[in-house]
Amino acid sequence: MADGPKAEGKLAAILARLRDSFKHPQARKILGLSALLIAIIVVMTIVDIVCHDRPKFRSTTNITNQMRAISLLGIFAIGEALVIISAGIDLSVGSVIGLTGMLFAMFLTEFAMPVWMALVLVAAVGVAFGLAQGVLVAKLKLQPFVVTLCGMLLGRGLARIIGQDESWGFGSGFEGLKFIVEGKILWIPVPVYILAVVAALSWLFLSRMVWGRHLLALGRNEEAARYSGISVDRLKIAAYTIAGFLAAVAGILFALYSGTVQPSSAGMSQELKAIAAAVLGGVSLRGGEGRIAGVLVGAATLMMIQNAISMTPRIPDYTMDFIAGAVILVAVAADEIVRRRRAASRAARGQSS
Repeated sequence: MADGPKAEGKLAAILARLRDSFKHPQARKILGLSALLIAIIVVMTIVDIVCHDRPKFRSTTNITNQMRAISLLGIFAIGEALVIISAGIDLSVGSVIGLTGMLFAMFLTEFAMPVWMALVLVAAVGVAFGLAQGVLVAKLKLQPFVVTLCGMLLGRGLARIIGQDESWGFGSGFEGLKFIVEGKILWIPVPVYILAVVAALSWLFLSRMVWGRHLLALGRNEEAARYSGISVDRLKIAAYTIAGFLAAVAGILFALYSGTVQPSSAGMSQELKAIAAAVLGGVSLRGGEGRIAGVLVGAATLMMIQNAISMTPRIPDYTMDFIAGAVILVAVAADEIVRRRRAASRAARGQSS
């Protein structure tokens, strides 16, 4: 008989915890964005039924492609989000994707390296790129915007110099390797599983480990974090290093997905999409706020908007850059308005007490 009241007490505690979590501003942002995502899917489904004889938006091919595209964006958007949470920014993501994707194709075809060696070397390039930027930001106290802007130019320049500004591809070989992006497991594209692993590990790091709490504290107030004994420099370096590594993972996947890599254009503007997905998902550009779930929903929403644009004949695809810029601008403005209202509310409470 005692088990009944105990079970009811545990259930009540779980429900109370869920109710409290939904009251958090970050959770509300994610719920609101999820509602927007569902609305886009519903509208596009209705349009597809009414306007097309054969399914386009609802087709298996389109759904599979969207799952793959969301996964690829989500992987490096998580790395970007960790940097933004630390009150930094990484503008080099697109260039690192292009550089590592080109190097991966070059290592396999030009140098005939074993696959495992090519994977390790490309990952090492991404890590080295992120590590160097993190050291410059943390140790030399350079502005993240300036450091990563230079990184963007350096990465693109290196790709064009090393690759001699020529396209690099895999030809008809490496079919087994292409399974990583083109294959499915239980009808779900393989990149979805890769994103799930990256998201789970990032969630554990940010929400369940002391380093994640320290990263959030660093983003909110660096000086307070330093005086609290938090290793601020190490955390900054770690955030940029993880972002570099995930950009390299994305570079490998993009290269395999496209089949060819053009050094001058591969990964172009992907840093904009990563930033847009992060801020759309509730990551504050001021730092110190953000959840991995929000980044995933942000990436899904952004790619659904792009898919809707591509299926609307009268709207050209290049308007996606405009939308990404608008998303970032609106998110920054909304973040500033919310911050001012919170400050005014705290000031009013202080005066009343």
